Amino acid sequence: MKVSRQLTKGAPDPQRGPRARTRRLMLETATRLMQSGATPSISEVAQAAEVSRATAYRYFPSQAALVHAVVDQALGPILMQSRAGSDAAERVDDLFRRSMPRIQEFEATFKAALKLSLDQWAKRQAGALGDEPPLTRGHRIDLLEDALAPLRGELAEDEFQRLAQALSLLFGVEALVVLKDIWNQDAAQVEAVTRWAASALVRAATAGRA
Repeated sequence: MKVSRQLTKGAPDPQRGPRARTRRLMLETATRLMQSGATPSISEVAQAAEVSRATAYRYFPSQAALVHAVVDQALGPILMQSRAGSDAAERVDDLFRRSMPRIQEFEATFKAALKLSLDQWAKRQAGALGDEPPLTRGHRIDLLEDALAPLRGELAEDEFQRLAQALSLLFGVEALVVLKDIWNQDAAQVEAVTRWAASALVRAATAGRA
């Protein structure tokens, strides 16, 4: 049964309306602050966005929730892209080729998220984290396991997981900390090294398997 366009014309669009605009404003403001090197609190984002603290907390009940949403937005195209093909090496290389430029574009944002994660770890070690919700970080697990999917069943589960874990050392802002901040590499060099290392790991894991 077809639905009349007139009947659906007034239906609310979840991507529009005052609530969506306010949420988008807060995310854009938080992104701008994080790209400048800050790890803003809810109150700081509310002040910069010129919305009330009460309103801000309705959208993001904790700093971790806000930072997680900003990271999701920065990762956007990476999370949405699909990988075809049955060659795991090609799928992994495609993931790194498409992702590393985006990670470098939002380097400051991802470093701000990393800083919050490290700050929370320090508080937890000192018994001072309290009821503060932890910042969850796990997108790279899903992305890497998806890229490696053709190897499921070909590798033993412990071998599959070890390969995914090894690749996770290369995929993310931590690789930029090492290659840019310590080795002073530029963007092209960072991408070249991470793709080379990822390829070497896949070859090593699958060596001798037809």
